[in-house]
Amino acid sequence: MSDSTPRFSSRFAFLVSALGIAVGTGNIWRFPRIAASNGGDDGAGSFLIAWIMFLFLWSIPLIIVEYVMGRTSRKGTIGAFAHFMGKPFAFLGGFIGFVATAIAFYYSVVVGWNIFYFGSMTFSDLPNTTDASMALWDQFQGSGFPIMFHAVAMSVGGFAIYKGVSSIEKVNKILIPTLLGIVLLSVIRAITLPGAMSGISYLFTPDWGQLRDPRIWLEALTQNAWDTGAGWGLFLTYAIYIRKRYGLIKNAFTTAIGNNLVSLLAAIMVFSTVFSILGNEMGMAKGDILEVMKTSGPAATGLTFIWMPQLYAKMAFGKPLAILFFLGLTFAGFSSLISMLELAVRNLRDMGLERKKAVGWIVGVCFIMGIPSARNLDLLSNQDFVWGVALMLAGVFVALAAIKYGLNRIVVEVSAESEDDWAFPSWWQPIINYIVPVIGVVIFSWWMWQSATVYAPNDWYDPTNAFSVATCVVQWGIVIGVFYGLNRWINQRLDNPLN
Repeated sequence: MSDSTPRFSSRFAFLVSALGIAVGTGNIWRFPRIAASNGGDDGAGSFLIAWIMFLFLWSIPLIIVEYVMGRTSRKGTIGAFAHFMGKPFAFLGGFIGFVATAIAFYYSVVVGWNIFYFGSMTFSDLPNTTDASMALWDQFQGSGFPIMFHAVAMSVGGFAIYKGVSSIEKVNKILIPTLLGIVLLSVIRAITLPGAMSGISYLFTPDWGQLRDPRIWLEALTQNAWDTGAGWGLFLTYAIYIRKRYGLIKNAFTTAIGNNLVSLLAAIMVFSTVFSILGNEMGMAKGDILEVMKTSGPAATGLTFIWMPQLYAKMAFGKPLAILFFLGLTFAGFSSLISMLELAVRNLRDMGLERKKAVGWIVGVCFIMGIPSARNLDLLSNQDFVWGVALMLAGVFVALAAIKYGLNRIVVEVSAESEDDWAFPSWWQPIINYIVPVIGVVIFSWWMWQSATVYAPNDWYDPTNAFSVATCVVQWGIVIGVFYGLNRWINQRLDNPLN
């Protein structure tokens, strides 16, 4: 990458763009539902404990590696893996790049839902009953709107990266501060609702016996990977455009911890609102409230798109808050979507395709590949399951790349080049060398065993079952096989980019 290639214009521009990677609908749309689903009789605090542990045992160490790989190689995921592990392993970078892109296929669909609901909350009355809310949702899903708004989301995302890093940072300078303001305003309103403290108390109260259940640890790990974006290759991609004087270690901690704080704020907002309205105003027992939050339908549609609108309808100033809630979800979605699209575009750019054509190809392919998820919620849930679990594999591959390159070498090289940065944490090397691979292998193996013996003993081997081991293995295997078969061609293109 030549010195004339644009970089982020300031440390602030890079920081808000990196936060844009981490802060997405996974914080607001996914995290509260996952926390509720993994709560015990006494509370969801045990899940939070495991989730916070993985922030330091998984996400921050891997984000540091991604920053190092991107800034050192100045290449996308494929070129970075070829640089760090050697050309025979470029296909692993292809797999990681595909995982993030496959998530973009259906993630854009969810962003489209948020755009529609933002418009509906703005220009129509809020649904004040479950039947009315379900009617709105069913009418939307039964129409052509999901595909139309998926197209809108993809088009806006493509436009945001059309000019590269200069347009990316301009968009994020607007999206992220506005999003944080919306979240803070919504939280303040939510915690002042009568009965809100019951929801907050449940959220933070540990049910210690749950920590003996391996499923809690699996859910905490996958959610933390979803929350922060660690192991996706997204931070690696943005680090291509980072100036050497911007601290890698400092920014890794800032983006990861800042992201998890947004998740906690979103959970406080949702738990406060749900417990206040369903418990305090509608007289539901705690068990019934949790059932509503846990059984939220395919792709977590129920809590966000069926219950939240009618809950806002029952509170003072509910309409403006509903508008802000879905505007925040939309902004959060776009900030993450553009990083996924840029990752895929960067890999094509490394092979010599000019940005205009690369953006056109990626946006077009992502739109087409997202249509099935826009038409079928069960398929969307399958894709969320398959590629969400694949983030564990991606994280292990990122750690292996750093190990192959040499952890001591990384510390020496990065420390010599960085200015005004924190030192590498003393625990970073042993965590990358031992903990991340062990965590990934152990939890992944446990998940496969449990799926085959407990969760789906009769059809774990059936790839047509949406949530079987086989559906994951088959889809991952196809992608890895294709990139492995193209490995020599990929390296030729990296060495001799097309003109």
